[in-house]
Amino acid sequence: MLEVVRVAFSGTSQAAHSHFAMVAMSHIVRGAMVCHRLNAMPQSGVYATNAGRILGLLSTVTKNSQSRPVPFQFGKITCVRQGPVERSKIFRPKSYEDIQLLCCSRTRALSTGSEGAALRTNTCVEEKEVYDFKDSKNVIDVLEERGLIDSITGDGIRLHCSNPIQAPAKVYCGFDPTAESLHLGNLLGIIVLAWFQRCGHIPVALMGGATARVGDPSGKSVERPVMSDETIERNLQGIQTILENILMARGDSEKNPGESGFHAPVIVNNYDWWKTFGLLDFLRDVGKYARVGSMMAKESVKRRLNSEDGMSYTEFTYQLLQGYDFLKMFKEDGISVQIGGSDQWGNITAGTELIRKVLQQDGAHGLTWPLLLKSDGTKFGKSEGGAIWLAASMLSPYKFYQYLFGTSDADVIKLLKVLTFLDLEEIQSIETAMRTPGYVPNTAQRRLAEEVTRFVHGEQALADAQKATDALAPGASTTLDVKVLEAIAQDVPSCSISRAEVVGSSLVDVCVKTELLASKAAARRLIKQGGLYLNNEKVTEDSKSLEEIDLVDGKMILLSAGKKNKLVVRLQ
Repeated sequence: MLEVVRVAFSGTSQAAHSHFAMVAMSHIVRGAMVCHRLNAMPQSGVYATNAGRILGLLSTVTKNSQSRPVPFQFGKITCVRQGPVERSKIFRPKSYEDIQLLCCSRTRALSTGSEGAALRTNTCVEEKEVYDFKDSKNVIDVLEERGLIDSITGDGIRLHCSNPIQAPAKVYCGFDPTAESLHLGNLLGIIVLAWFQRCGHIPVALMGGATARVGDPSGKSVERPVMSDETIERNLQGIQTILENILMARGDSEKNPGESGFHAPVIVNNYDWWKTFGLLDFLRDVGKYARVGSMMAKESVKRRLNSEDGMSYTEFTYQLLQGYDFLKMFKEDGISVQIGGSDQWGNITAGTELIRKVLQQDGAHGLTWPLLLKSDGTKFGKSEGGAIWLAASMLSPYKFYQYLFGTSDADVIKLLKVLTFLDLEEIQSIETAMRTPGYVPNTAQRRLAEEVTRFVHGEQALADAQKATDALAPGASTTLDVKVLEAIAQDVPSCSISRAEVVGSSLVDVCVKTELLASKAAARRLIKQGGLYLNNEKVTEDSKSLEEIDLVDGKMILLSAGKKNKLVVRLQ
């Protein structure tokens, strides 16, 4: 709980400022957060002198309490901080609109009555109210609760990330362009970046345009094949588009770019600095500080050295390249936190160690999340058909949705915690419901598929995926169109047939021509049993003929023999 006090005053006299200071300090010493508005002409020399003197006094008086008055303007709040009652907590409301209203509209009501008008001369007014901010937890606590932390470089990261409003941390995650798209296994990194973003910090995505030319040995049993410059550039473009779409447009449906507290993602490419970094410079500026013993002690190195193929010098130096990336961005851009999967621990600590040795200072932090495994011990994010890609051009949102919808009961709660932004209380309710007699099977899986598909592909793609999924049920009321049927065709058999063989022909004949059923007798028997469907509508007469009106958008039909035997028919 947090007590928020609004204090607004007008007037340029020292007496007015002193009055304001007394009011503000009386609340600060009680642990309240004070929002103030200096309502006078900023170009006034007297105003500037008095305001500076009073704010300086407030800073001096409150420096030991870890609190300070917070300036605000109409429509804008620049800081929100709790006072000394819980001095380690920094509070960020779920929506800044509440605080804007809190700090502005009531002040206007106390003014002359017209919006934006100044308060009466030499007045000081105050109001207070108690608020319970939902998103008040440190991002490290949030990640820890959801099982998204495997290791951290020390408790200092918790303090470092405790003040996102006044001192947001710059947090980066690296993505090597080894394919044209990221896959579901990479999504965890985007999720963790998005949590930092939601909690007020600045997300940075480092594109490995340079390191992709070397190849990260972490988690690999053999050396990666060398990619051409053209392939790397194409992959970079594809991955950057994915990151921008997710973190900019869909990072949070309740926070949009331009809203107070939202930090748009920063995307950089390490090839920009490595392309001019010579070997001699590297040996002098980086290699000098590296110790071979420490490098060989990294788990990623030890595993490869003990393998049949061993490890090349190129791969061996990868950790130094990643370490220098951290050093450069820490020194020049203030990027102070690196995150990655648990297999990146050695590379991340190589960076923090390099920063300590080169710059002789602490302040660089690292965090890893655990490898995402299914309950059977296999990696999550792989299917029989290969990787579950995030790019719609490589895997349709429908197939993406279907993969998540197929999650087992044993895994779904864990995945709701790590892959969605649902409140833990809601996830607990879902888990409880799964154990009740009236639970509808796959309700939790449907929620998982909805949340993750929305986050990755957006609202419209989710709606299309849901429509296609619903259309797979015989008798479904979903309106079919070509887009839905093409999505369904990724999951069920399909065929092409000439229009002349369909229009005007009996449905029984078409079922045999398309090999949906083995014989006309089987088709008639199924119709009699009520098991044959045309475009999800039950066929009741074996004399049914197909007409133009039966064609979906004049191009396709969907045949269903029972619940599972389906066929998408394209007309040529």
